[in-house]
Amino acid sequence: MLNLAASVLTVAEPSESDTASRNFFEWLFSSHGFHAPSIGELDPEALLFGGTIFEFNRITLVRVVAVVVLIGIFLIVSRNAKVVPSRGQSIVEMIVDFVRVQIVEQIMGAERGKKYIAFMTTLFITIVFFNVSGVIPFLNIAGTSLIGLPLVMALWVYVMYLGEGMRKHGVGGFLKHNLFPAGVPKPIYLLLTPIEFLQVFVLRPTTLALRLAANMIAGHMLLVLCFAATQYFFLEASSAMKAVGALSLTAGLAFTLFEIFVALLQAYVFTILSTVYINLSLEDEH
Repeated sequence: MLNLAASVLTVAEPSESDTASRNFFEWLFSSHGFHAPSIGELDPEALLFGGTIFEFNRITLVRVVAVVVLIGIFLIVSRNAKVVPSRGQSIVEMIVDFVRVQIVEQIMGAERGKKYIAFMTTLFITIVFFNVSGVIPFLNIAGTSLIGLPLVMALWVYVMYLGEGMRKHGVGGFLKHNLFPAGVPKPIYLLLTPIEFLQVFVLRPTTLALRLAANMIAGHMLLVLCFAATQYFFLEASSAMKAVGALSLTAGLAFTLFEIFVALLQAYVFTILSTVYINLSLEDEH
């Protein structure tokens, strides 16, 4: 009996390697080790008017900087516009042509799309500037990484979507086209109409905002993780761990390039879906 109890105690007691492993991870994630970034990165302290609806924090500052730079660039280009364009004017014209040809006219057609080129171009360029601020030194966070701004942009598109549809079809006609699609047996409407209602009035604006914000949040967290790890391994870790810093630095640079790609891609996706939604509201049948 005593031998059995001794055997149980021997199994229950952790080995030296288990204890060492546990102590290492306790040290690594303790106040003396590496601090992994948290979602709190996206809730910075207020710079002005803290605790009010007018709170001005670091993310708000980044948005203001992005807007000022964007307006400044377009003012300079527009005031110096020439028949033979300069390099800056050529870049702006190339962006406008991209939105016009590859997004608006591809979906709406040249005739219908004329009315929406300015709106979609403004939307695309604004989102690009807010997104790319996440990889600009000293800014280092996307203006769209909090849900508020993407939600405002989605509501902006949504108001146009409802307004254009109701202006063309009338309120009753718009609801009929969207909630009661033609060619569907009437009993199916019991199942289909609630789904269409959810899609038209909830999912379209919500998914526009969430998709943009979620991608920017994920990208920011990846970059913070990589560069925080790089700083830790180079400056605080033991000599044996410094080589890992080179790997985290390489990963950070790779993710920076990927984040630029995602910033441009999400601006394109947001704009093209906005164009699709408005075009759907103008169609006679879905």
